[in-house]
Amino acid sequence: MSATADHADGKSGEPNMASRLGLESGTVVQELGYDDDCDDAFRDAIMELTGEEFVGDDMDDVVDVVLLWFRDDDGDLVDALFETLTDLKTGGIVWLMTPKVGREGYVDASDIAEATETAGLSTTSSLTPTENWSATKLVMPKSPRVRK
Repeated sequence: MSATADHADGKSGEPNMASRLGLESGTVVQELGYDDDCDDAFRDAIMELTGEEFVGDDMDDVVDVVLLWFRDDDGDLVDALFETLTDLKTGGIVWLMTPKVGREGYVDASDIAEATETAGLSTTSSLTPTENWSATKLVMPKSPRVRK
């Protein structure tokens, strides 16, 4: 099946984008920052792929992945990133979802880079999984930085 045909029904393309996040069946995903502007088809594709409902910030256990929806007017990105670390397991991943360039709530890449470093995270890759949202993969560095 071609890439064009794969997207023809408006549904089959979404799970492919969700799979690009590296998620698999059984992955526990905590969702933060949800609002009515989030991409529901993408969210559904993630839940279909993992076979799990999203958990909220009232989780009593660790999670594999945090999906953080963040817009420019949502407050302090550093604080939001620190909040993602509360329930994230060692070696876990934060997917920072921000509106794409030109969309309402766009967050400048330099702001993301600065906040990521301040929160002690590293950016590993970026994707454009939906029409309106960009995804930035954030992880804890493998070894602590030594400052002299």
